[in-house]
Amino acid sequence: MRRGCEALRGPNWQTAWKTSMWSMWGRASSILWVEKIREFLVEKSQSSETVDQPEKVNMTAEEEEDDDDEDIPDFRTLKLNTENVHLFMDHANDEEVPPIKHGNPITDRRSTFQPHLAPVVTPRQVKVVLEKLYENKKIASATHNIFAYRIYCEDKHSFLQDCEDDGETAAGGRLLHLLQILDVRNVMVVVSRWYGGILLGPDRFKHINNCARNILVEEGYAASSDEATRSGAKTKRPKSKKTK
Repeated sequence: MRRGCEALRGPNWQTAWKTSMWSMWGRASSILWVEKIREFLVEKSQSSETVDQPEKVNMTAEEEEDDDDEDIPDFRTLKLNTENVHLFMDHANDEEVPPIKHGNPITDRRSTFQPHLAPVVTPRQVKVVLEKLYENKKIASATHNIFAYRIYCEDKHSFLQDCEDDGETAAGGRLLHLLQILDVRNVMVVVSRWYGGILLGPDRFKHINNCARNILVEEGYAASSDEATRSGAKTKRPKSKKTK
């Protein structure tokens, strides 16, 4: 101990101090290196254990790729969707197209009116008839396609009815009013008008209703004016003679 202190007191104390510090640093560095090597070996062993299970890793990767692949449908989801698809389908495609009749056109001052008639018992059939008519390029090109329908609901003892002007203001309401006056049921009438460039004024409503009335009479949904007059005359009660 005394010798060490005397060495530090002597001229070589700096050399002794450096030697001592280098010795301590060397031991600390050795400890750090040993710790680093130990951590490296632990990580290596863990990675080797993971590599020993290649099948499990590959399966997980494929499952993730399948989830990200939008081209492959999920059949479980598809089954759930098809079970409730009827709630969202447009049932108009399931309806058969009713027979559509086309009446004789009426032309006045270069404007042409033509009626179309079809039996309908559901609102979906109304849509089907309209879609079928619009497949005809001539009808689709008409300036207006006015329509009205009346469907009798036996369970409710009431009528389901509606109309459409298609740009010809008040024409749909007038057409529906005609169906109500004639008391027709389960029928739809469409009147196509091709505008000729000359305003017809109130005459256009007369032509629309005349077209509709004519086709209703032709198809047996309404009686002709002569038949209506004769039936009215038959049901008219004779006047009772006054007694004196």
